[in-house]
Amino acid sequence: MIVTTTNNLEGYQIDQYLGIVSGETIIGANIFKDFFASITDIVGGRSSAYEQVLREAKATAMAEMEMQARQFGANAIIGIDLDYETIREGMLMVTVSGTAVKTSKI
Repeated sequence: MIVTTTNNLEGYQIDQYLGIVSGETIIGANIFKDFFASITDIVGGRSSAYEQVLREAKATAMAEMEMQARQFGANAIIGIDLDYETIREGMLMVTVSGTAVKTSKI
C-alpha cells in the first residue's frame, strides 16, 4: 500500500477516489515513564519513553487506516494528515486520515 502526504503520486494515475479513511489511537503512558520524563524535563534532553509511546501510537493508527483502505479496495492512500493531542495527563491521542484511492502506473 502506497501511503503519502501528497495529493498525487509521481508515476501513477489516480483511477478512482474511494473515500476518506482514518485511524485513531489513544494510549496512556505509565507512571514510570511519567516519572522519568519529569526528570528529563528538569535536567533537559529528550524523553525517549514518550517518543516510543508516540511511535507506537502512530504505527497503530496508521495500521488501522491502512486496514480500512484495503476494505475499500484501495492500493494507495493520499493526502495523509497526522494529528497528535494530549487528552489529559499521561493520555495521548493520535489520529490519521487520508483519501483511499485506486491507482495504476503511467
